[in-house]
Amino acid sequence: MSSPVSRPWRRFERDLTGRFTVKVRPSWFQLLKGAAASIITWFVCAAIFTEQMPIFGAIAALLVMQDNVDQSLTKGLERVVGVLIGVSVAIGAGSLFGDQSWLFIAAIPAAMAVGWLLRMTPASANQVAISALLMIALGGLQLHYGVERLVETAIGAAIGVLINALVVAPVRNSSMHEAIVMLTDDAALVLEEIADGLTTPRDSEWLAQMLADARALQAERTRVHQLLRQARDSLRFNPRSRRYREALEEDDRQFQRLQPIVTQVIGMARALTDLYSPDLASDPTVHGMADEMRRAAHDLARLAHSEEPNTSEPPALTAPYTIPQPSPEHWVLVGSLMEDLRRVRGRITGEIE
Repeated sequence: MSSPVSRPWRRFERDLTGRFTVKVRPSWFQLLKGAAASIITWFVCAAIFTEQMPIFGAIAALLVMQDNVDQSLTKGLERVVGVLIGVSVAIGAGSLFGDQSWLFIAAIPAAMAVGWLLRMTPASANQVAISALLMIALGGLQLHYGVERLVETAIGAAIGVLINALVVAPVRNSSMHEAIVMLTDDAALVLEEIADGLTTPRDSEWLAQMLADARALQAERTRVHQLLRQARDSLRFNPRSRRYREALEEDDRQFQRLQPIVTQVIGMARALTDLYSPDLASDPTVHGMADEMRRAAHDLARLAHSEEPNTSEPPALTAPYTIPQPSPEHWVLVGSLMEDLRRVRGRITGEIE
């Protein structure tokens, strides 16, 4: 067992490493493509510009190797523009002050100021400063040297983008589909928990856990939304997008259908927790509503696995459930749950768009 002193240190270590590490390792194939792009750029630029090592081009090829082609294009444009402005700043500073030892220091605020005036992003402004420093450090304050470095950067960026796009361009669809299926299954489980809470007397601890399970759906929905955005970005300008576009659109439709259902389920869990009474289990009309909730949970889970061969069973939902005269003690809770159940049922059957 860890001591009380070591636990805060472990938390600090976990928080610290979490700032520069990821839960899932990046694709080794993407790393291999980045190395290949940099090496190819090095030999191409070395053959064109024989007097200088192609550092600018190799850096550009590495930087543009991103998770998708769209990001590669953005990073490549950012790098080329950054080098263009950085080279201009370095040449301008050299023309004004000559080859001075303190030119390094002057170039940093000058480059940052130019980036600020042009409303560039912090990453782009840093590119300007880094390019200016490299320009001065490598001893090239002449115009022709700056033009060569700019062309070299453009070659590296182009090679990086082309390799990322043409050599198994990355696609981010599989993890998103799995997340949608998991969110659907979890929402169905919470709906079943709500039904169980209506038919069996429960204590406050059980209600708290049920509400926590419902609230966890919100974090899951946010994660699915992020994965969906990443999937869309991965298909933009992607030569392989045609074969994945239809599946992405289907997942998007499923998620748009699921979002309001998750909202209703969370609201139902909140209402049951706030207005719960053990007497609910003795109300026969509530038992009927719980049965309809279980049917809805069954059909909700069925939506997530509709493409699997063992899901040929028919839907469990029948006609909408009605309560002619709700209990005077529980009518607020019953009415709220009935309305949410109606909306959930309508979303599942497609009656509500």
